[in-house]
Amino acid sequence: MESVGAAFSTVWSAGMEGQRGALERLGAGVLSITEAVGHDTLLFLRSVAWARSIPRKGREILRQMFLCGVMSFPVVVLVAIFAGAVLALQAGLTIRPYGIASKIGAIVAASMTREMGPIMAALILAGRVGSSMAAELGTMRVSEEIDALEAMSIDPVRFLVMPRIVAMFVMAPVLTVFADLIGVLGGAVVAYYQVGVTYHSYFAEAENVLVLTDLNSSVLKAMVFGILIALVGCGRGLRAQSSAEGVGKATKDSVVASFILIIIFNYLITSIVREFY
Repeated sequence: MESVGAAFSTVWSAGMEGQRGALERLGAGVLSITEAVGHDTLLFLRSVAWARSIPRKGREILRQMFLCGVMSFPVVVLVAIFAGAVLALQAGLTIRPYGIASKIGAIVAASMTREMGPIMAALILAGRVGSSMAAELGTMRVSEEIDALEAMSIDPVRFLVMPRIVAMFVMAPVLTVFADLIGVLGGAVVAYYQVGVTYHSYFAEAENVLVLTDLNSSVLKAMVFGILIALVGCGRGLRAQSSAEGVGKATKDSVVASFILIIIFNYLITSIVREFY
């Protein structure tokens, strides 16, 4: 009996240790998320406070707009074309047996403008631009360049973060509008050649379904996504650990966090817009 009691005590202790370890990991995760949210919120507020320096940082903002927007344009165009094409093909194959194939234009236009265009452009920017910002600022943190800026009384937020946020705030809506338009055009080509819908019917249905609220919602989402991507990328880069592994982790975390925030804020913005309009 003593041996059974000892064995039970050992198993019980092991189970309690395992639960304690799980709770510790959960608490550490919650604290890490809370710290990141607080840091990025303060970073955003400081960037807004430095908005008065936009005229003096115009050259750097234009450079960041080129890197974020112009250099990402070919990827956005390529993805948008095939996104609209596959959407038109799948919709056409589904509704053609019911004799309403002409509605493909409405389906593609509504889907691209309301959801797919903003999300698709944002995910591309998060993977391409957000990760680049995190890696760049993380490398500067490791090489002590940011410490050197602070030693010279130069605020890294004004010098590094604010121009990137402004550039993404401007270029994300531009890329999203192009993604919406090109996706609809790509769907038109597929609808004509593979489903048999004329261009006139396709664009007539697209025009009938779209309203100004759809475009406003698309641009609003893109603005918010652009700020989030730049904020998360810069925030993770500034908080990177002083090692090559730390820079890699910051880059990975920036992409994952940006993807999650894009999905969450997409739902929130859609709910708010549909509630008031």
